[in-house]
Amino acid sequence: MSAVPPDGLTASRPAHELIRRQLDRLRGDMRRDAVISATVCELAARMGIRPADASEYLAGLSRESGVDVLEVALSMRGGDPPPVPEEAKVGVPEWIRVALQVPHVSACYLVPIHDRAGRVIDFYYAAMSPGATDVTGRSAERLTGHRLIVRNPGVVRSSLYDEYVRVMETGEPMHRGPFEYVEVLGDRLWPASLTARAVRAGDGLLTSWRAHDDEERLVSGWERAQRIAELGWGEWNLATGKVRWTRQMYEIFGREDGEGPMPIEVFPGKIVPEDQAVVDEGLRTLLEYREAAETEFRAMHRHGVRHVRMVSEPVLDSAGVLIAIRVLAIDITASRRRERALAAAHSRATQARRQAAEEQRVAARLQDTLLPLRRGTLDLPGLRVGLRYYPGEEVDRLGGDWYKARALPDGRVLLAIGDAMGHGLTAASLMAQMRSGLAGLAYTGAPADRLATWLNELIYHGSSAITVTGTAIIGHFDAETRELAWICAGHPAPVLVRDGTATLLQVRPGPIMGALESLSYTLETTPLRRGDLVLLYTDGVVERRGRDIEEGFEALLAAAHGTRADEDPERVLDRVLAELRDERGDDDICVLAVRVL
Repeated sequence: MSAVPPDGLTASRPAHELIRRQLDRLRGDMRRDAVISATVCELAARMGIRPADASEYLAGLSRESGVDVLEVALSMRGGDPPPVPEEAKVGVPEWIRVALQVPHVSACYLVPIHDRAGRVIDFYYAAMSPGATDVTGRSAERLTGHRLIVRNPGVVRSSLYDEYVRVMETGEPMHRGPFEYVEVLGDRLWPASLTARAVRAGDGLLTSWRAHDDEERLVSGWERAQRIAELGWGEWNLATGKVRWTRQMYEIFGREDGEGPMPIEVFPGKIVPEDQAVVDEGLRTLLEYREAAETEFRAMHRHGVRHVRMVSEPVLDSAGVLIAIRVLAIDITASRRRERALAAAHSRATQARRQAAEEQRVAARLQDTLLPLRRGTLDLPGLRVGLRYYPGEEVDRLGGDWYKARALPDGRVLLAIGDAMGHGLTAASLMAQMRSGLAGLAYTGAPADRLATWLNELIYHGSSAITVTGTAIIGHFDAETRELAWICAGHPAPVLVRDGTATLLQVRPGPIMGALESLSYTLETTPLRRGDLVLLYTDGVVERRGRDIEEGFEALLAAAHGTRADEDPERVLDRVLAELRDERGDDDICVLAVRVL
């Protein structure tokens, strides 16, 4: 009985969903680009302007009307493009017609079309070689006498048009390729791999192009792979659905010749279930982030399980659209050296995990000792403070968030919040150093800017082996004047909620602590009113992977908006964190809600 399951039978649902979603999105983007590219070229021809100017014009209409640029483009489609201006037409020299009989590739003679200022705004096909075709298969009879950018908008999209203009203006020949070229015809994209040449000749350009067929691309890919190692090479074309593989790829994945190459949708189903998470992440890197990925996994083979290392790279066209994925793969099953290295790496990893686990246990105990109160309220002179502290959900994400809120002998209230950079025992140790150090320094009665300078020196000199850094907000609240005098050391700005409106306090952020020996900080003084609420928080509240931090600030402000002047800080924290719960990451979270009484 074959060990190979039916195609896709064991594929993980996340991988299937990721592929389906990304393919739908990519193909939708391709159709959108096709419409916009063709419309830009039609506009340029009708208005007698350069394609770049037509693109800006279309974008301007979209901005002014508030309508998506695609909808604007659709509304402007239709009608026959203007013919080649009579003044642009020139006779084709006989020697050029003779020269066009020689090339065994597609060639043509392009004559420029100028605007009133004498700038090249287009070309037209004045003559073509026998049998010449563009990448869509249109013959010379359908192209000769027509405008270049109208018949072939892909030259603009691929920047080939700009290179033609440069050759016409400078006289310097052009040779480009192979490169990924995408033509637009009938709101569809026609991808191809091209090599193109151009040289100025008389009043125009002699140009040639050659589309590389599948066989040439396979040979080229295999030759590149051979230069690196004995690897299999393949390409998944996302635009056409075609798959190209070298012979070695069939051997690596246990496919028979009659089965053909493996579609990308089937690929996750051939992976051992325990390794599917690795493959899912690699696919996400390629399809979502458009970055190269290197993965190792076990694949199910008709002769058993194979260990495979694969290097994948996205192929983007000139407009940045992902059109294909190319892979290099090697079967590493029989490599004893690799097996020994993997065994040694596994042993080292096991030892490192044990050491890390022990460090995490120590760090957790240290956090519990220093921050026993993780929720509740504190009544201080002129203030009522609600607090929440949530350690990271994963043990290896245990961080160094800390807070300090206490009355001082001089009648002021010390308010501070900070974040020791990193995770684990190092972060927890630095957290302890910052919090304890500040507690002692605060009894000197010095202002917050001086406390920050001293604390920075303490951190800088406290660890000679490695550089440790942290951020903090440190301030004093005066109950008589209701003023908050505070500094910011690289930390997110506090939020002030006044009359139900939440805003970020304006701040001149100082440098993070511990990076340099001698640092100074600027003292900010913020007048507060009865009923004001100040939120102090760590970056785990606003930072998320793959999201701009400004979006995190906006989410926090939206959650705090509408807070009543008489609302208890505990209830404020419950409500704000409940609204942000779906947004929560795996980092530490520490928040203080400070109500002015």
